Amino acid sequence: MRKNHLFLMLPVLMALGLASCNNNQFRIEGNITNAEDSVLYFENVGIEGISTLDSVRLSPDGAFTFRADAPEAPEFYRLRISDQIINISIDSTEAVGVKAEYPQMATDYEVSGSDNCQKIKELALKQIALQERIISLERSSMERTQRLDSLQSMLRAYKEDVKLNYIFPAPYKPYAYFALFQAIGPWLIFDSKGDRDDIKVFAAVATSWDTYYPGALRGENLHNIAIEGMKNVRIADANNQQVISEDKVIEAGIIDIELPDNHGTKRRLSDLKGKVVMLDFHAFGLKDSPARILSLRELYNKYHDLGFEIFQVSVDSDEHFWKQTTKALPWISVRDNDGVGSERIMLYNVQSVPEFFLIDRNNNLVKRSGQMKDIDSEIKALL
Repeated sequence: MRKNHLFLMLPVLMALGLASCNNNQFRIEGNITNAEDSVLYFENVGIEGISTLDSVRLSPDGAFTFRADAPEAPEFYRLRISDQIINISIDSTEAVGVKAEYPQMATDYEVSGSDNCQKIKELALKQIALQERIISLERSSMERTQRLDSLQSMLRAYKEDVKLNYIFPAPYKPYAYFALFQAIGPWLIFDSKGDRDDIKVFAAVATSWDTYYPGALRGENLHNIAIEGMKNVRIADANNQQVISEDKVIEAGIIDIELPDNHGTKRRLSDLKGKVVMLDFHAFGLKDSPARILSLRELYNKYHDLGFEIFQVSVDSDEHFWKQTTKALPWISVRDNDGVGSERIMLYNVQSVPEFFLIDRNNNLVKRSGQMKDIDSEIKALL
C-alpha cells in the first residue's frame, strides 16, 4: 500500500481546489499582502513526498504567478510561506486566483475560479472548528469517560456532515478525496484501517476514481487503502477459533461481491477474472425493467462466446418475485437482501438503479454507465 498523504495530516492546513483538462498548463496567481521579502514556495505534494516546483520573493504588493504542466488526473500542490500553507488541488487548467494576508494566510484567504477551491476551503474551515472544539473539550473539567463520549459524538456528527454533503454527492471530485485525509493532530478523522463505515467511504471514493481517472496513482492508492481496510475488518470479525489468515482474503482490482444466485449457489464477482464483465445493479420491479432486460439479452448473446459475462445484482425486496423473473436468464443473477441501502450499493456509490459498470479481464473496474456513450464499442474494446 502506498504512503498516505502527509500534507493532509497537518491539522491547520488550508486547501484550494482547481479543477484537469486538455490544455498544457494551469496557472495560480494572486496577492499575499503583508509579506514583503518573504519567499513564497509553490510545491507539489505527491504520494511519495513534497517537492518544490518554483518560488518567488514577494514584492510590497505581494503579487505572484505560478504555472505548471497540467496533470492527467487531479493532483495536489501547495503555496507556503514558512509554516503557513494553502493546499491546492488541480483538476483543470483554468486560472485560479488567491488572495490572502500573511501571517494568517492558512486560515483567512479568498479564492476564485473554481468550485473545488470553495468546497475544500469549506472543509478546511470545518476541520479547524472541530479541532478547536476538541481542544476545549480536553481542557474541560469533565471526567475522562464523559470527554471520550463527547469526542466520539463530535467525530460522528462531523463525518456524517462531510459524507452526506461533500463525499457521496460527488466522490470523484478532488474535494471528496481531500475530505478523506483530514486529520486532528496525527489521527485521520476517517479511519481507513479498522472502522467498517469509514472503510465504505474510502471504497466509494476509490470506485469513482477507478472509473473517472483509470490508471491514476492516487486512485490506485485509494483502492489499496480500501482493500487493506476490508481485509482488516474481515480478519477481526473471524471467530477466535477459526481465524482467517491474510492470504485467504482475495485482493482484486474491484470491490468484491459474494451473494447467492437464483439457484441458491454462492457467486463471487472476483471469480469471473479472465472475462469482461458488466456489473449490473437492477430492480425487476421497475416498469422499464422488461425493455432493459431485452437490451441486455442482445448484448449477452452477441458477446458471451467472446468472453463477456453479466453479473447482475437485484435489489428487489420480494425474493420469490425475483426468482420467478430471473429463472430463464442466461447470466449470473444474485440478489442483495438489504436492497438499495446495502453495504454493496454504498461501496459502489450507486445513487439509483439501474446502474452498471464494466470490468476488464484482470478484474479492474474500468468505467461506469455515465462515462459510456456506446456500450457496444466499450465492450468490444475490452474483449
